[in-house]
Amino acid sequence: MINQPNLSVVIPFLNEEGNVLPLLKEISDTLKAYAPIGESFEIICVDDGSSDLTASEIKLARESLHQIRIIRHARRLGMSASIRNGVRVARSSWILTIDGDRQNDPSDIPHLCDLAWKNGKNQKILVAGIRVNRCDTIGKRLASRFANAIRRLILRDSCPDTGCSLKIFPREAYLELPFFNGLHRFMPALLKLYGCKNIFTPVNDRPREIGASKSDFAGRAIKGFFDLIGIMWIMRRTSAPERGQEE
Repeated sequence: MINQPNLSVVIPFLNEEGNVLPLLKEISDTLKAYAPIGESFEIICVDDGSSDLTASEIKLARESLHQIRIIRHARRLGMSASIRNGVRVARSSWILTIDGDRQNDPSDIPHLCDLAWKNGKNQKILVAGIRVNRCDTIGKRLASRFANAIRRLILRDSCPDTGCSLKIFPREAYLELPFFNGLHRFMPALLKLYGCKNIFTPVNDRPREIGASKSDFAGRAIKGFFDLIGIMWIMRRTSAPERGQEE
């Protein structure tokens, strides 16, 4: 019987050759040094149909880090599907997501865990990172700031940086959410609707050293507009699921 780990880390990868090995080592070293987790964790690497050596590097990392598990998509499915498929196979009741490009700093992970578990691990809570001193281009920062302002105004989720992938949340609460492409950007609003408390905390943002951003600003803006309309409909037509009691 496989013991349930204290934390499942889900990392979507798309053509991140060169970033895989140093990122996985950073995460592993950080978690092993963090007393509430120690050796009791798993890292679920979701390769979203990469065309470079990303898959090979993940397999190489698994040879020395036994906590690594691999999910591979035959074709690109997107960030939301990658997170969903990673969460589905996770063995822990708590999920932490982090980007595969090394811009999120693994040293922030213990702080997010401390905030989430301050009052015990039975809490329905999302702790999301807010990137400070952004290392992206001016255009990307301005576009992100504008999109976040519009979303906050309409959805009232109070999240100043929904694009930050560094988050920790309960697996069960996440799997109750309706799935759609783009879900990862609306998690604070939907988890709040489904009865979760949201906490936002500053985290470090690092410059990308290897590879290129996968963001398509124009395409993402158009998709984001339609996603926002869909989320408004969902929030008007649904509420937190109520559970019956078995007799």
